[in-house]
Amino acid sequence: MTVPLEAARALARAAGALRFRPPTAYVYNPLEYAWEAHRAYVERWGAGPREVLLLGMNPGPFGMAQTGVPFGEVSLVRDWLGVSAPVGKPPREHPKRPIEGFACRRSEVSGARLWGWARERFKTPERFFKTFFVLNYCPLVFMDEGGRNLTPDKLPAGERAPLEAACDAALRRLTAFYKPRLVVGVGQFAEARARLALEGTGVSFGCILHPSPASPAANRGWAPQAERQLEALGVRL
Repeated sequence: MTVPLEAARALARAAGALRFRPPTAYVYNPLEYAWEAHRAYVERWGAGPREVLLLGMNPGPFGMAQTGVPFGEVSLVRDWLGVSAPVGKPPREHPKRPIEGFACRRSEVSGARLWGWARERFKTPERFFKTFFVLNYCPLVFMDEGGRNLTPDKLPAGERAPLEAACDAALRRLTAFYKPRLVVGVGQFAEARARLALEGTGVSFGCILHPSPASPAANRGWAPQAERQLEALGVRL
């Protein structure tokens, strides 16, 4: 098993062993039930050093939660990245947030924007992955009793600390493997966590706008803004 897959396995176990109190009512761990798809993504596109790591926060309910791929909009993962695999179920599933794997018909807007930009700009996955690799800081999906998404930064400090310790360790291991010049947070949370986890490693850091539809700025043309931010960080597109 390669280093990225070993790191993902270790993170899945460490994060999966943690327990969370209300308002968190449901926790999905796609590195467990969607492991085959995640493995396919890493084996196909995640071998060897990269200049830039794009780091997301955690899985979206219609993206990585369904496909095991960061920002994993189903159609783009299947049809552009060429990744598809059977996906299981989390132990406890919210009735409003079922895991349907690659049969999911809901669109992950953030993933459609990020991978859609990659397809539009680079045309082929091979050209995109020559420079970039995409991963998430935290592997878990959190939901309240009503099925509303909860982000890791909203967890109580006592629950965040052990989760961040596990995620930091995985990020350090992945960074040592990919040897990037630059780690770019997709959103400010991911950048902040990367700076803390990788302090003293000599890696440079940056941030691009998160493509979430909850961001008014992202809804005013995410791709051109993200490109300008990447170019300002010295990334040649």
